[in-house]
Amino acid sequence: MKIVRFLATNDSDDSLAHIGISKDEGIVDIDEIVGDLRGDAPQLQMERLINRFEDLRPAISQLVDATPPMSGDKYRLLPPLPRPSKILCCIGNYWEHMERTPRPLNLFLKSPDSVVGPGDTIRLPAYTDPYVFHHEAELGIVARGPAKNIAEDNYLEAIFGYTCMIDVSARAEERRTWRSGSWMGKSFDTFGPIGPCIVTADEIPDPNDLNVKFWNNGDLRHDYNTDDMEHRVPEIIAFATNIMTLNSGDLLACGTNHEGIGPLQDGENVEMEIVGIGKMQLDVADPLKRTWERGVYMGPNSTNPAARTQQPNT
Repeated sequence: MKIVRFLATNDSDDSLAHIGISKDEGIVDIDEIVGDLRGDAPQLQMERLINRFEDLRPAISQLVDATPPMSGDKYRLLPPLPRPSKILCCIGNYWEHMERTPRPLNLFLKSPDSVVGPGDTIRLPAYTDPYVFHHEAELGIVARGPAKNIAEDNYLEAIFGYTCMIDVSARAEERRTWRSGSWMGKSFDTFGPIGPCIVTADEIPDPNDLNVKFWNNGDLRHDYNTDDMEHRVPEIIAFATNIMTLNSGDLLACGTNHEGIGPLQDGENVEMEIVGIGKMQLDVADPLKRTWERGVYMGPNSTNPAARTQQPNT
């Protein structure tokens, strides 16, 4: 199932959000089944739904089969996880041009306040120290917990489902993250778009066989398959849960292939898709109206094949 959070078109208060199931023709509101899971915070409702989903699934399936879906003009999608308690992100984690030896698996924490959803705006900060802001399109894992010390063979015990995530990144010189070694270059507000839905794990036979694409103003930038991870999903789950407990509703992003990264700037429209999960669009706004050369990053430390052919000793 594809689980979404949404508002009626004329509503703007997130406390009025509904939970639905996405179908090809639209979405079906399932609040009559999950409404009693509401908490003081919208995230709490999603965590309770994850914990009780298998018990509720038969009633949800029956309602979805019996209810005509709402058309897209009647609702607006919200981030499927409003504010995860943890957002863990892999650093790199893809075989990039010329690499033959895997780098050590490494993770960083991204601020929960970075989350926005489909149709929202990525707002670049009025902060002149980072010299550019890049997109990184990634597979996101939605945790089911509490999950601790999960073995690779049992990795699905820790996974409720999957979503799309854009890890927006403020850069220092070249490709290095601004304030390298910390969370700050990744954690500006709006730098963590997720959506359009959470696809339950049973719908994805292999999370390491998914096509990831990202467009900037209609120009294809990222285009890779998750089978190219240096450290695959079972290993990521085992590694992360050995360090900390993953709770229901936590988010774990699997990294990106940097060969497709490029700048984000004022007035652009971006689109991300993972086949089998869905597609989401966002706008970009910059109060300082900065401009960078459009396209894929080709500077020092680029792993793009076209850039590597111009570099010595490749």
